[in-house]
Amino acid sequence: MADTAVSPAASRLAIDAGRAREDLERLVRIPSITGSEEAVQDEVERLFREIGLETSRIEVDPVAFERDPDFPGAEMPRTHLPIVVGRLGRRGGRRLLLVGHVDVVPPGDLGTWTVDPWGAEVREGRLYGRGACDMKGGMASILAAMRALVAARAADRFDGEVVALSVPSEEDGGQGMLAAIREGWTGDVAVITEPTSLDVVVAHAGAITFRLTVPGKAAHASVRREGVSALDNLYTLLRALEADETARNAAETHPLMTPLGLPYPTIIGKVNGGEWASTVLDQVVVEGRYGVKLGQTWRDAEADLRRCIDAACAADPFLREHPVGLELTGGKFSSGQIPMDHSLPRSLADATERRLGRRPALLGEPYGADMRLLVNEGHTPTVIFGPGSVTVAHSADEFVPLREVVDCAGVLADWVVAELAPA
Repeated sequence: MADTAVSPAASRLAIDAGRAREDLERLVRIPSITGSEEAVQDEVERLFREIGLETSRIEVDPVAFERDPDFPGAEMPRTHLPIVVGRLGRRGGRRLLLVGHVDVVPPGDLGTWTVDPWGAEVREGRLYGRGACDMKGGMASILAAMRALVAARAADRFDGEVVALSVPSEEDGGQGMLAAIREGWTGDVAVITEPTSLDVVVAHAGAITFRLTVPGKAAHASVRREGVSALDNLYTLLRALEADETARNAAETHPLMTPLGLPYPTIIGKVNGGEWASTVLDQVVVEGRYGVKLGQTWRDAEADLRRCIDAACAADPFLREHPVGLELTGGKFSSGQIPMDHSLPRSLADATERRLGRRPALLGEPYGADMRLLVNEGHTPTVIFGPGSVTVAHSADEFVPLREVVDCAGVLADWVVAELAPA
């Protein structure tokens, strides 16, 4: 029998494109909205075992985990926090992590979709469905890369191990990633396969979500001057938040963030108020998102937000005596970054160039991600590199190009060999 073991110098491991598509179809057809990831993790666990990985599953108590001092928040109720781990190679040497999350956001209004969000339909080389891009396409790339490494017997020459890590709860804060870190799943370096169109993200901003309870004074509509409209008071706060957004973004000088134009946006996404059409509003409750600047923790951004609201209240005669209620809700995403000249993005860019014939850009992004947990809490240098574009994530008719899923898998497999079995 011919020796099929991969040469350490090999730069193009074979990727089974058909099987990558099948794996992705299976994952997309399992609805795994944040808070309900058990079924999709069952499938990931089965696939890890089928590939031949040393597989384990960790069930974390989500109620107890809320007591963690760095708990990153939550937006969805949950009774399970399942983590699935697949290992290949030798323990005790270097450890590379390939990380993906399997939770997805709700599909929203089904009338805005032209395909079944859970159908995994393929059109012109694109696979459609909720989570296809964010980020089951990236999870399929990890599966395909691990299949290629096993098929080539690459681990026979590894000086260390590669670990595939599938986590829940990224979309509402990152409980799954932090829980995995607390269980010891850190590494020498890590790649998260969120959508980047196969460029390399080395820095990302963050975000906090907040609720404002804005007071007013009720009065009959016919004598509205006797009242104070909470809606007018909300407008005062919106102007303050707009000025704060302008100042925070104008102060940014980092070369990866300034090209984004508005790296730290503030929005109000929900508004609720009023009980009677002819009564002056005595309360409006709004919820929004506030950007966390590069280099900031979520606590730093919370302090910025509170200063903005406090100053607006202090400058308004009514709000000075009737302060606005401010509380954080949902996920708390700090920023994350590694140096642009770190060996991780350089080696991954080298593998991409060898495989695809182009050198990927190094990017900063305005969104929050699990990367910051690995970098800040797990002390693991991490980048984001994956198939699909973030511009279609969370959208109706979300899709991922199947070619990019395969290309990502090839780059990852080649990179792992170069890192763990160098010539």
